[in-house]
Amino acid sequence: MSDRRAFLGNLATGLGSIALASLLADEAQATNSPSSRGYREEGAGGRRAAKRVIQIFCPGAASSLDMWDYKPGLTKHDGEVLPGGDALVTFQGGQGKLAKSPYGWKPYGKSGKWLSDAVPHIAQHADEICFLHAMTAKSNTHGPGTLQMNTGFIFEGFPSMGAWATFALGSLTQDLPAFVAIPDVRGLPVAGPANWSNGFLPAAFQGVAFNTEKAIPDLDLPKGASPDSEKRVRGFLDALNKGYGKRAPGYTELDARLASYALAARMQLSAPEATDFSKETAATHKLYGTDSSNQYLAAYAKNCILARRLVERGVRFVQLFCGASSSAAEGSINWDAHQRLKSDLDRHCPILDQPTAALLTDLKQRGLLEDTLVIWTTEFGRMPTFQAKSQGRDHNPQGFTVWMAGAGVKGGFSYGATDELGWKAEQNVTTIYDFHATVLHLLGLDHKKLTYYHNGANRRLTDVHGEVIREVLA
Repeated sequence: MSDRRAFLGNLATGLGSIALASLLADEAQATNSPSSRGYREEGAGGRRAAKRVIQIFCPGAASSLDMWDYKPGLTKHDGEVLPGGDALVTFQGGQGKLAKSPYGWKPYGKSGKWLSDAVPHIAQHADEICFLHAMTAKSNTHGPGTLQMNTGFIFEGFPSMGAWATFALGSLTQDLPAFVAIPDVRGLPVAGPANWSNGFLPAAFQGVAFNTEKAIPDLDLPKGASPDSEKRVRGFLDALNKGYGKRAPGYTELDARLASYALAARMQLSAPEATDFSKETAATHKLYGTDSSNQYLAAYAKNCILARRLVERGVRFVQLFCGASSSAAEGSINWDAHQRLKSDLDRHCPILDQPTAALLTDLKQRGLLEDTLVIWTTEFGRMPTFQAKSQGRDHNPQGFTVWMAGAGVKGGFSYGATDELGWKAEQNVTTIYDFHATVLHLLGLDHKKLTYYHNGANRRLTDVHGEVIREVLA
């Protein structure tokens, strides 16, 4: 016991000199993750199309019917009663009449994909995007729906997709975390850090959350410290820790803690460089819209540049949020358009549109899109009707759109379809389990083999469900 107390006492004396000790926990252990060979798809020699993933998530359930899923039938039947929906009660109550999209639509690219005037910049990438139009979810409530899209389960306590990916594949860099979450400057999404949690996986695989307006805390040198003094203190502490490590072989908690301190020290150099936009060209800033008079568009644009800079520097998985949790005024800071569909989408679509399109353009120009998978997600869709006594759409998990672009997927391709009115998935119906299985497959991983024993069961991202959507693979 005296040795243990001495170890903790000596360790504590160095904590003030090690930035991020409380924040980063064990992320650097990802570089020592288990071999992914046991998790890989058979028959491909472990090859994978994607080395990294950028997941864009729009909290609040963005309306597919007004952005991605063109429904001439909805325009034709505008103002009529939804067939079979006269007694339907959804999340916020009874249904009003069918309501066409308030936006115009037109075909884009060689593929002739019909997309909404609400997203004209992203529409320019129609030939690079693979749309999944028959997605379904298990919940029509924001919290559980958001958790399912990000963790595979509707309850908290399960690892996020980014945690599973980094658990299996480790890191591409030793100077930055393997998994980073970039929250919107307007706030955290519903369920907060549970969306990038490690769940029951080792703490090394949780996401590290920061954005361009809220940097990683405690990264700067302590007051009165110089780089030389810091280096000497870290060297002394490292020698002590290695000595204790030799006396306690196999003590993985100590190994993880040492790795986290080492990463913290390296990040004092690498993180400020990764978040320093001073060398980005004026053309890049203009492309993304960082100079926009819309402060939220400019902020999201900066976060998109940050996402690109992170994957460029070896971050394996980046979770990028556009929107925050719900507020008293629904739809004001997220996509929850219950009362004012048109004005809410007029607010949110421009924020998403230009920076997201710029991110795709930038990744392609730099040759990164070839092995980076970009996915756009939201928790569920919206109804083809307006809610009773409102001008907004209610929640609809029975049929909505997500999309993928980049490494390993067919561009200019649409898979699955909702019915004529956009209410229910009808052709080639897919689930979030299938979506997750496909993302893991593109990373070279077999979702049925990627398991972790917890509470008497071999847990996995896809639970006991899911099949790879092979029709979307390039």
